[in-house]
Amino acid sequence: MNLELLESFGQNYPEEFDGALDCISLAVTCAFNKRGTLLAVGCNDGRIVLWDFLTRGIAKIISAHMHPVCSISWSRNGYKIISASTDNNVCIWDVLTGECEQKYRFPSPILKVQFHPRNDHMFLVCPMRHAAVLVDTDGDHQIVPIDEDSDLSIVASFDRRGQHVVTGNSKGKVLVLSCPALELKASFKASTTAIKSIEFARRGNCLLVNTGDRLIRVYNHQEVLNAGKDGDPEPIQKLQDLVNKTMWKKCCFSGDGEYVCAGSARQHALYIWEKSVGNLVKILHGTKGELLLDVVWHPVRPIIASISSGVVSLWAQNQVENWSAFAPDFKELDENVEYDERESEFDISDEDKSVAQGSDDQDEELEIDVTSVEPVAAFCSSDEEVDDSKVLEFLPIAPDVEDPEDGPGSTSAPVTSSPPSKTTKYKSFDIQLEGAACQEVHPLLSKASKEKPSSSRKANSKRSSK
Repeated sequence: MNLELLESFGQNYPEEFDGALDCISLAVTCAFNKRGTLLAVGCNDGRIVLWDFLTRGIAKIISAHMHPVCSISWSRNGYKIISASTDNNVCIWDVLTGECEQKYRFPSPILKVQFHPRNDHMFLVCPMRHAAVLVDTDGDHQIVPIDEDSDLSIVASFDRRGQHVVTGNSKGKVLVLSCPALELKASFKASTTAIKSIEFARRGNCLLVNTGDRLIRVYNHQEVLNAGKDGDPEPIQKLQDLVNKTMWKKCCFSGDGEYVCAGSARQHALYIWEKSVGNLVKILHGTKGELLLDVVWHPVRPIIASISSGVVSLWAQNQVENWSAFAPDFKELDENVEYDERESEFDISDEDKSVAQGSDDQDEELEIDVTSVEPVAAFCSSDEEVDDSKVLEFLPIAPDVEDPEDGPGSTSAPVTSSPPSKTTKYKSFDIQLEGAACQEVHPLLSKASKEKPSSSRKANSKRSSK
């Protein structure tokens, strides 16, 4: 029975290197859309490169920021992308047109930005050395409460339905707050060391907490809520590298939530555990001497994308090609199997057919309604409620015609968009945050960021006057 299961489903985790995606510029962070058909890559020169993951080609290039892109998140329907840069700006982009819809300026650098899983009019921002901020696209924002005012090293994340915001501080304390009311629902002490990241699975009800003690703790979200304030929920699994005591750079769940992947902070190495058992099933080694920047798991397929040395590396299963032509009902056997032949199995017409056998034939002729098909379980990340026709899966690539006489089929290139300028229409908001950390960081960064754009604008005005 076990062999049949393995033969039917196979191993649902990648096993070997499957190529690389070169964005020309240095890649920093990446994120898959809901279906995994598009991969957004944020680069060191401020560009966002959108890859068609099925054809492994560039579908669009958005010149988003003047500084490196440090975080990217897709909206639920895939029509919008939110990006954060080291220039303290957070921008919302229209994926089809590549234009900036809204721009937010913060007084401190941004560590992470995340769209609400169900509402693209709300997103979560984690500024450096400041409490997380829940922002509405109308310009309103509210500070996510913290456990201690002196502790400002905060990481935060939405749960998979966006009903709660889960935060962690540098003292190992985890808070679960309702969204958008931000009322405290549960809290517990995960570790005595700092919490580096919190991630939720796309399917199931699990979350992982990556802490500074080199342990990855996997919790059941419902058990955490049931434990209440100052509770003590027991983790489902504690995952670690017992040999090298590796510090983890980035952790994530597989698309089905059955595996946990963690990238080493020392080298380009990916560790994969089976969540239900807790055993290490695979270690994927990249090129020696490279440092890992980001790791994401494909939402549907057993594919991992990792970033190191500015290149996106892809990891997939070993595909064995078999070009033999067999009958549709043919089954290849590894060894001989004893088979008991029925008396009338190979007869053209069975005269001694019993009533029971006749009922079996009637069952075989039963009509099946194929119009009402159940949704694919792999796509049901969080109790699907969105029409598939409203989800953006692919980007059309328009041909770039250099000479009109050559015709529309002369050359084709990915569509690019220019960075936002004075003529670009988008809503701009200036988010003011309170706190000593922001007051310390704000004057230096705002001064540097204001000097560069002003000089460039002067240069553009001189060129236009000439």
